[in-house]
Amino acid sequence: MKFENILVEKNNSLAQITINRPKKLNALNSTTIKELHEAFELLEDDENMRAIIVTGSGEKAFVAGADIAEFAHFAEQEGVNLAREGQELLFNYVENLSKPVIAAINGFALGGGLELAMSCHFRVAADTAKMGLPEVSLGVIPGYGGTQRLPQLVGKGKAMEMIMTAGMISAEDALQFGLVNHVTTQEELLPLAEKIVSKIIRNSSVAISAAIRAINAGFEDGVNGFNVEIEEFGGSFGTEDFTEGTTAFLNKKKPNFLNKN
Repeated sequence: MKFENILVEKNNSLAQITINRPKKLNALNSTTIKELHEAFELLEDDENMRAIIVTGSGEKAFVAGADIAEFAHFAEQEGVNLAREGQELLFNYVENLSKPVIAAINGFALGGGLELAMSCHFRVAADTAKMGLPEVSLGVIPGYGGTQRLPQLVGKGKAMEMIMTAGMISAEDALQFGLVNHVTTQEELLPLAEKIVSKIIRNSSVAISAAIRAINAGFEDGVNGFNVEIEEFGGSFGTEDFTEGTTAFLNKKKPNFLNKN
C-alpha cells in the first residue's frame, strides 16, 4: 500500500515506519494519523513481522507536534472528538499492539510527537533530541494520552512540571527521568534500535505478546494486573513455544521458536 505521509520498509522480520513530512517537521495531521493506523494494522496482521521501529524523516524531528492549523478553529465537541478518535485510532492502538514497537526519537518529539513515542513500548533517542508537551502554551492540554502516560513514565511531580512549564528537556534528562531507555548518537540511533530488536526476536513472540498484555493491564483502571499475569502465565503452558523453549533448555540447546500458540 502506498502512503502519502509515511514510509514503510520491511527487512526480514523487522518493519520500520518513517513519518515523512519533513517540511512540516513531521507534524501529525489527520491523514498521517490514519495512515499510521493503517500501517500498524497491516504489520500487526503480517505473520512475518516480529517488531516495528517508528522514527521521523531527517535529523530535525521525530514528530514536532500536531498540525495546529487543522484544529485551531474547532469548537468544544470537535475537540473532544479529535482526542477520542486519535487515541482510539493510533495512540491506544499502538500501546496495545501485540508486536513490540520501539520509538527511535531522532529529533524534536513535541506534543503529539512525544505522545506517539510514549505510546510505543519503549524509546531510544539521539543525543540531539528534545522532548516536551508544550500544549498549555497554546491554551490547551495534551489530548493524545500525554497527561496519563507521562506520569506513568517519569512520575507525577516531574510530569506536572513538564506539562505546566511547557518546556523541552534534553535526551540526557529524558534518560535520567526514565522517559527513554537509551541515548546514543544520531548515526547510531537506528543501529541501536535494530540491535535491541535482534535480541527481542530471538525470543518467543507468543510470550512477548502475552507479556505486553500483562504489563498494560497493570495500568488499566478496574483491572487487576496480577490476575491478568496469572492467566497469561497459565495460557503460555498450552503453546508450542512453551514446549519448544522448555525442551531446548532441558536439553541445553537453543530454542527454535515457531512463534505459535
